[in-house]
Amino acid sequence: MCGIVGAAARRDVVGTLIAGLKALEYRGYDSAGIALLTDHGLERVRTKGKVHELELLHATQPIAGLTGIAHTRWATHGAPNTVNAHPISSRDNVAVVHNGIIENHEELRAELRALDYEFATETDTEVIAHLIEHYHASGASLREAVQQVIPRLRGAYAIAAISRREPGHVVGARRGSPMVVGLADGEQFIASDIHALLPVTRRFIYLAEGDVVEAMTDRVQVYDEHGAAVERPVKLAHFGADAVERGEYRHYMLKEIHEQPQAIADTLEGRIAGGHILTAIFGVGAHELLSQTRNVHLIACGSSYHAALIARYWIESLAGIPCNVEIASEYRYRDVVVPVDTLFVSVSQSGETADTLAALKLAKARKYLTTVAICNVPESSIVRESALALMTRAGPEIGVASTKAFTTQLVALALLALEIARHHGIDLRRYETLVHQLETLPGTVRDVLALDAEIQKLARHFVTKDHALFLGRGTQYPIAMEGALKLKEISYIHAEAYPAGELKHGPLALVDENMPVIAVAPNDHLLEKLKSNLEEVRARGGELYVLADADVAAHIPRHSGHLLVLPACGELIAPIVFTVPLQLLAYHVAVLRGTDVDQPRNLAKSVTVE
Repeated sequence: MCGIVGAAARRDVVGTLIAGLKALEYRGYDSAGIALLTDHGLERVRTKGKVHELELLHATQPIAGLTGIAHTRWATHGAPNTVNAHPISSRDNVAVVHNGIIENHEELRAELRALDYEFATETDTEVIAHLIEHYHASGASLREAVQQVIPRLRGAYAIAAISRREPGHVVGARRGSPMVVGLADGEQFIASDIHALLPVTRRFIYLAEGDVVEAMTDRVQVYDEHGAAVERPVKLAHFGADAVERGEYRHYMLKEIHEQPQAIADTLEGRIAGGHILTAIFGVGAHELLSQTRNVHLIACGSSYHAALIARYWIESLAGIPCNVEIASEYRYRDVVVPVDTLFVSVSQSGETADTLAALKLAKARKYLTTVAICNVPESSIVRESALALMTRAGPEIGVASTKAFTTQLVALALLALEIARHHGIDLRRYETLVHQLETLPGTVRDVLALDAEIQKLARHFVTKDHALFLGRGTQYPIAMEGALKLKEISYIHAEAYPAGELKHGPLALVDENMPVIAVAPNDHLLEKLKSNLEEVRARGGELYVLADADVAAHIPRHSGHLLVLPACGELIAPIVFTVPLQLLAYHVAVLRGTDVDQPRNLAKSVTVE
């Protein structure tokens, strides 16, 4: 996930480009660069590292221009260095920045070499630059050249290009990755996110899938994927760059719960194309490494550990290979057996969790196939220490109790599980069905959030309780654990989670009329077993709170207790869908009890000490 900014103006645009990159730092980067059309032609300044490094370099090598593009890169093809940093140029005529993955870059590279194009980088982006230059040099305008290149690219992308032959023009295109156009007087902009442009405009056009845009100093023109000129509506942003972060929400936690549909969509953005996941999202060499993987070790703490437990079910059931999950603080202090060709996966929201980082450093001294980080902070220690990484794209999470960071971890782990499975022979139709489930997930979570008023009513039943019991089976057992953790973290009610089948092995002794029992009941192969467990609770006078999807609700006896009906969903995404009402339940109980929701006592957001 990279950041793109482009500008065509009647003034020097360097300041706007660099400010835009700073606003997009949350998207992750390992290098940054700008390209400008100057009095000397097409000039670039690029560097490995953060945008601040680019600023320092530009101060020593200043360039100025009225037309330019800028980029922050997170490497998928080619090492994170200055040579591979964007913008990428072709024959000093065309410069391109690119967000996404071009799957057929190898075959395009061979074709271009036959046309005497030389390649200076390891990136898939360079084929775009050379293809645009090829068509452009043959007589097509920059926009026409981009339009001719687009059908030849397979994958997901957002692109911005400039040409020394056409000063005052920036051309952008998108398929599978977002791009917006910013409108102003005498200057026009493009970017991968409106936040990059809020200091210079409040008027935006959101490009549709397949659109190409030509931005000039005095106007913009949008073309659809067939090259026909089209009109797209202009939207007005009603907030500025200095908008209050918490907005209309009473607490950051509630805001972050409601941000989950967008955070999940962001985590999926540019990672699925043509019904399949783009393997290169995990990093250089991922295809070979996932094909070679025969075992998986998942290491995490807290909510991340619960996410890893769910991933174990996915990996073993979909890929048919063994998967172990360990709490990082335990992994560190025992002699771990590492089977041949084992993938080490660390899961951390902050990327600085002390125990997880220490476990990763130990793993690098052991005979693992490679290391993978699932993380929300691109420049974190765990990401830097890992060979491969997949960012969760949750954005900043202020509330101590993890919400959107947890659900986006699950999305990232689902992508990993499905890709391991695809490299180990999963039935293609099943694979495509499960990928489609992920694509429907943001909308399903949005539907769950609409149940907030019902969940508030249920929360009133918990205000005077001192204990609660959570039950689940299969992938829903770790979700029950996460629900119990949320309740205890912010409401200070003692809560425990058990696999429902363990009730009769001890926990049933706790059940009486004062013990609320929350059961998670999706439509899966363990439903009938769970219904028997619910009867065990009801027979002992326990008060049941059952979360069931629409396909199951009709089969849950009404005398079982309180029933919250969720939207029907597929088995893969059910753990994520059922997490959301448990987050809302914990939140509303905490508010009613008057606790500090965002900063609960004794806890810290990132545990950076042992």
